[in-house]
Amino acid sequence: MTVSLRLNKEDEMLIKKYAELKNMSLSDLFRNALLEQIEDECDLQAYKKAMEEYKKNPKTYTLEEVKKELDI
Repeated sequence: MTVSLRLNKEDEMLIKKYAELKNMSLSDLFRNALLEQIEDECDLQAYKKAMEEYKKNPKTYTLEEVKKELDI
């Protein structure tokens, strides 16, 4: 898939220099940045869901209790 992106000159230069600094192609830089942002959003949603569940039942377990429950 090919995607085009419009940038002003200042942003273009900044992004190119950053890619050079990281020794990455622009494609790799954009792909990695976008995938990281998607992962962050998924993590945030999982956190919010976990917090909602915790607020409904604020029970916590020690590491030893978890090990015992999992028989490890």
